[in-house]
Amino acid sequence: MQAAFLAGFGLGLSLILAIGAQNAFVLRQGIRREHVWAVVMTCAISDAVLIAAGVAGFGALARAVPWLEPVMRWGGAAFLLVYGAQAFRAAWRGGEALRVRDTQAQSARAAVLTCLALTWANPHVYLDTVVLLGSISAQYESHSGFALGAMLASFVFFFTLGYGARLLAPLFARPNSWRVLDLGVGVVMWMVAAALLRGV
Repeated sequence: MQAAFLAGFGLGLSLILAIGAQNAFVLRQGIRREHVWAVVMTCAISDAVLIAAGVAGFGALARAVPWLEPVMRWGGAAFLLVYGAQAFRAAWRGGEALRVRDTQAQSARAAVLTCLALTWANPHVYLDTVVLLGSISAQYESHSGFALGAMLASFVFFFTLGYGARLLAPLFARPNSWRVLDLGVGVVMWMVAAALLRGV
């Protein structure tokens, strides 16, 4: 279970680290100290629900269709290799920076609704949580361990981003910080891909 938990945590964290509208919104709320608890809990719980759905669905499907397991393994490894290569390319090219605009304050209800829209209306969320994490979890004996690791990664990331935003914002405004982050994401992706190809 420990290996599955660590794999889920590492992959879940690497997937969620990418620059995106949801992360920018959480960072903005954290900097302004507006409804941070509600926003980070909305993001983390949404991720947990999607991860649970993906792991439960793909786990049951893999048990019902035996030939699906190797297809999932090779397909997941190929996807991670490409995803990792893109992260390495972004690290090489640089130029990314996350800047938060100073906009008018929102009510707690508006902040949560915005957060839900940025999460559930984003097709990449389903690709990352339901499809990718769900299919890769089928490669591990402990599906629940993998899911718990990925869920914990979401909670750790969103709480760190939301409550550490005032410290993180100046750092993430510098392109070189994102180059280091992209490099780390690429390394994690390729490590998980290597584990899949070894038949873990």
